[in-house]
Amino acid sequence: MQAQPEKNRHRFKMPSAFTILFIIIIIIAVLSWFIPAGKYSTNSSGNLIANTYHTVKSNPQGLWDVVMSPVYGMVGDKNTDGAISVSLFILVIGGFLGVVNKTKALDAGISSIVNRYKGREKVLIPILMTLFALGGSTYGMAEETVAFYPLLIPVMMACGFDSIVAVALALVGTSVGNMASTVNPFATGVASQTLGISPGDGLVSRIIFFVIVDVIAIAFVMRYATKIQKDPTKSYVYAQREEDWKSFNIDERTNDVEPMTGRQKAVIWLFMAAFVIMIIGLVPWSSLNKHFTFFDTATTWLENIPVLGTLLGHDIAPLGTWYFSEITMLFLVMSVVVMWVYHMKEDVFIDAFMGGMADFVSVAMIVAIARGLQVVMNNGLITATILHAGETGLTHVSQSLFIILTFLFYVPMSFLIPSTSGLAAATMGIMGPLGHFAHVSGSLVITAYQAAEGWVGLVTPTSGVVMAALAISHVNLTTWWKWSLRLMLYLFIATVVFLAILAAI
Repeated sequence: MQAQPEKNRHRFKMPSAFTILFIIIIIIAVLSWFIPAGKYSTNSSGNLIANTYHTVKSNPQGLWDVVMSPVYGMVGDKNTDGAISVSLFILVIGGFLGVVNKTKALDAGISSIVNRYKGREKVLIPILMTLFALGGSTYGMAEETVAFYPLLIPVMMACGFDSIVAVALALVGTSVGNMASTVNPFATGVASQTLGISPGDGLVSRIIFFVIVDVIAIAFVMRYATKIQKDPTKSYVYAQREEDWKSFNIDERTNDVEPMTGRQKAVIWLFMAAFVIMIIGLVPWSSLNKHFTFFDTATTWLENIPVLGTLLGHDIAPLGTWYFSEITMLFLVMSVVVMWVYHMKEDVFIDAFMGGMADFVSVAMIVAIARGLQVVMNNGLITATILHAGETGLTHVSQSLFIILTFLFYVPMSFLIPSTSGLAAATMGIMGPLGHFAHVSGSLVITAYQAAEGWVGLVTPTSGVVMAALAISHVNLTTWWKWSLRLMLYLFIATVVFLAILAAI
């Protein structure tokens, strides 16, 4: 008797962020038929005024409204601002990263640092983790780290550590950086644009939070690295050490690599300069101190110089007043500067820039689709009703409790919508105003959202970065969970305490 072929079992696969967002849009459209419509009065700044909610005639959303929502999410309509400025910035910064990556400057920079400290590899832990954290904090570095694991693993194992330490350098580093994103355009930028505030708002507190979580992560990884260097059997992957040593060709791959070229060093400086200028441009200096008017004065002086002022233009936005249009221009210009400095041919530059943009098209579209969720809610006139329910429920909730609940809300949401920008665009339209009712600033709500997203991103199996890193390093997911459990607990406690204190101040 011939054996029956085994039927293929259909395993559940997590839907993409696009599918999840479309499902949510459909659900919201259906709810608009049942949730009472309402509105709030607004002040001159456009902020909702508490206790002014009133019901209005309903406007249920149909199929046409659902399919049009991503379009209006991108270009905007009378009730909702479009995400076009954010999406364009995401595409341009993708092009910039594509050009920088074409020079191999970032890869060469990491290689140079690793080889410079050969024999003193423990010193590399705080250095590299901080560098990766800065990458996560400033531009959402994540996928880019995958290229570093084949380099980091042999070096870390050769000095008596293990593959978990190598993974932790990049994965934990970028995750804590994302937790305390300072000017990350895909998190801070999208969320700030949704709330209509500057990405520089709350920057000082986020820098303090960055230092806290970075120190916790570095201390945790160094303690583990020191322990297994003294006793290799303490390693979570000790059983496969000999196999990994052969698999990763440790002896061969720890040889010296070619040093960075002068052009690559120049690209690294330009790369860092671009983000420094962006940070300076976004920080609202005059809001921090009314006497911080240097950039305004300097801009006025330049514009009034004969001939030069005319050549430069009379509508220059001073540093400190920049928004998405200005920082989009910055990265577009810096891409061209990198091309000139590296002596890159025009066709190579165009291919690299367009290729980098192509890598971020999905992110740009997710922002628009997520904004479409707001379009359906606003046009269905149910946003105010939902906010009113939150306002009523939060009447007697302290500011500290509210921000902790916000952080806890974003933990499962980060699993549900693993896209950083998509999560911000989909939820900030509700959470921001709720924070306003609870007398919690929009920048603090953004900090809570980023902390949750980065915290979850350290271990979630829905993250391609996490799974790729573990696959390259031959580390099992459950092993990674066991190793990171206490670190997750320490980061959770630090985040909750920090948010509570910040809200109470």
